[in-house]
Amino acid sequence: MSTAVVVGSGPNGLAAAVHLARSGVDVQVLEAADEIGGGTRSGESTVPGLVHDHCSAFHPMGAGSPYLQTLGLERYGLRWRWPEVDCAHPLDSGEAALLYRSLDATAAGLGTADGARWNRMFADLADGFDALAGDLMRPVLNVPRHPLRLAAFGPRALLPATVTARWFRTPKARALFGGVAAHAYHRLDRPATSAVGLMIVAAGHRYGWPVAEGGSAAITRALAAQLAEYGGKIHTGVRVRRPADIPAADVVLLDVAPGAALEIFGDAVPSRIAKSYKKFRHAPGAFKVDFAIDGPIPWTDPECGRAGTVHLGGEFDEVAGVERDVASGRMPERPFVLLGQQYVADPTRSRDGVNPVYAYAHVPAGYTGDATEAVVAQIERFAPGFRDRIVATRVATPADLERDNPNQVGGDIIGGANAGVQVVFRPRIALDPYDIGVPGVYLCSASTPPGAGAHGMCGYNAAESALRRLRSGRG
Repeated sequence: MSTAVVVGSGPNGLAAAVHLARSGVDVQVLEAADEIGGGTRSGESTVPGLVHDHCSAFHPMGAGSPYLQTLGLERYGLRWRWPEVDCAHPLDSGEAALLYRSLDATAAGLGTADGARWNRMFADLADGFDALAGDLMRPVLNVPRHPLRLAAFGPRALLPATVTARWFRTPKARALFGGVAAHAYHRLDRPATSAVGLMIVAAGHRYGWPVAEGGSAAITRALAAQLAEYGGKIHTGVRVRRPADIPAADVVLLDVAPGAALEIFGDAVPSRIAKSYKKFRHAPGAFKVDFAIDGPIPWTDPECGRAGTVHLGGEFDEVAGVERDVASGRMPERPFVLLGQQYVADPTRSRDGVNPVYAYAHVPAGYTGDATEAVVAQIERFAPGFRDRIVATRVATPADLERDNPNQVGGDIIGGANAGVQVVFRPRIALDPYDIGVPGVYLCSASTPPGAGAHGMCGYNAAESALRRLRSGRG
């Protein structure tokens, strides 16, 4: 039997381990922390009984993952739960743009001026999402299986989000697209910044934006349970600093950032690859605030209370402006804030009328200030009286996020900047971007294609590379 060691137990590390184990490889996972899961962890962070997600929270790409869908994770306790409204984007006018799983309902809410335009932009992407995801969630330098779908997507994806937003005529539609595009964590006037927004909206219209019942840790538990069923083992509290810390194995997969891979293997990494890893750019940071609140959030537009996710940033031009500031290292007075009301879809996270609220602001990489008041003020802007309902608060600065999960360098929660060639090629330009140049060693973190999200595809793709090596007899 071939053997494998996976370093790191985030969703990609576990997905890689499961794929290897299901292929007959003897797998063990080494996790430095005492708890597995990386970005898919949950727990009580404010008051007893309230469940907060540590990082990943909403899972359109997880529910639509070409790999996770093959695993039958519902047999291991994973239950997706959907809010009535996937995402809301309130405006200072008092109304909000609403994103539904239903394309028709979303278009209807945008009215005659933009309903048809929303349909024309997203109908084919949503209808063909599975085929499109099958190509886009692999390394770029591959022969596409659905070239016509890819050809239709490509011209739109390569546009700056600022250009795509001009396709829409109303502030509501432009803001709705802009809030989703801001998930790229980069200035929106740069090429290819439409890609992330287009794919997340399309995934939402195909699969919705569900949460995992009981917290995102349910994804971790399901993957770990399936791994155990196939004989895989997980060891926590094991920190890997050098090759000698890794048990002998035919292949090694690293669910770590490129810089960490370079630190572990040092001079064994070929100079051309080491040079690329040293130049790898991390995204701006997140400043996360968990709230426990008494009752629901008092939104000016009550429709926001039905949404699982709420984007707080005003009209499109404001969102684009603050993302430009953050990418340039400047902290905006009113940052873009992503707020999660997971309890709307999953009431098991609340207790006795007190609800958990998840929020984070986009801040410059390594930001050392306190953005708590800026986050509260953005919520108050669209929900006057929110401050009075706060029962408890827990803050995680970019430094706290990195300390809790070393992959989140400088508070980067997406595994690397979506800037320049990294939008398409990460962590380097290569036919096999998972191969670090050390025989039998592969990178499988979100710093590899297709990037951020609890979809497990980075791990699956890296495991496929490792299996090709084992099958060729080069293990």
